[in-house]
Amino acid sequence: MKALKFSPFVSLLVALFLAIAVTASAAPKKILFFTKSSGFEHSVISWKNGQPSWAEKILLDLGAKNGWEFTFSKDGSKFSPEYLAQFDAVFFYTTGDLCSPGTDKQPPMTPAGKQALFDYVRGGKGFIGTHAADDTFHTANESQKGEDRYANHGKNADPYVCFIGGEFIIHGAQQVATNKVIDPSFPGFENVGDSFAFQEEWYSLKDFAPDDHVLTVIDAPHMKGPMYDRPPYPNTWARKEGNGRVWYTALGHREDVWTNPTFQQILVGGIKWALGDAPADVTPNLQTAAPGAYTNPRYVAPKPAPAKKQPTAAAAAPNNASTK
Repeated sequence: MKALKFSPFVSLLVALFLAIAVTASAAPKKILFFTKSSGFEHSVISWKNGQPSWAEKILLDLGAKNGWEFTFSKDGSKFSPEYLAQFDAVFFYTTGDLCSPGTDKQPPMTPAGKQALFDYVRGGKGFIGTHAADDTFHTANESQKGEDRYANHGKNADPYVCFIGGEFIIHGAQQVATNKVIDPSFPGFENVGDSFAFQEEWYSLKDFAPDDHVLTVIDAPHMKGPMYDRPPYPNTWARKEGNGRVWYTALGHREDVWTNPTFQQILVGGIKWALGDAPADVTPNLQTAAPGAYTNPRYVAPKPAPAKKQPTAAAAAPNNASTK
């Protein structure tokens, strides 16, 4: 049998094709870690003297181990289709109305930039959110304190709330709480077990998207504080957004959570899924995983300040008497 012979030109093309294929397979996935804080700025994402934040240092380590290249930014004005196109996924740890300068005074997004994020993900890209990412773009004015803050708004919620799949209400004192794993087959949960627990600032959440694929449910009935006086509810989930993927966890307030092996396993799995590198079935399961999810804690109006005692007429009148 004769061996096939190729011309030098064809051989060169084959070699170039193989080199491009190898380079492409080795190219790191690019992720934008966006941490603008128009509301409260958490210490784990705060820049000190121009140095990367606590969370960013952890991500740099995880990126080196997993072939990810992170870009760190607090500049919302950059959001546009052209800017986002360079990334494989966008990762939020944000607060407040990102279309306003707010607390950190960093450049805000424009409404067009906000829409560009939605279009970017719907076009097939990934979105990751940790902790305060759902304390962002609230349906009601963030300063509003009342029953509306506790209400579910459904389709009338802010488009970002519908996009990320839930919204922050309030949190209580930090405490140890148990989280039940709903889908142990999802990337990152293979070795976590049936449940996990550690000290954290736990969010009470509302307005879950009906197509959320719940990954963990928090044992609210056994927690301390009126904001947890409700049935178990989701605090980690995944969902499809058009052709793209959205993954969120309420974990990530404390520095020691970011170094916790369980948190890191869960986070790495979520990032891999959002990048499209780890497939998973994300069939909606909210009704079976957390049937009481839409039962929010009861709003308790703040107690009025005690009325100041008015001085009596005798006490109020000046004493002009003199003694000799």
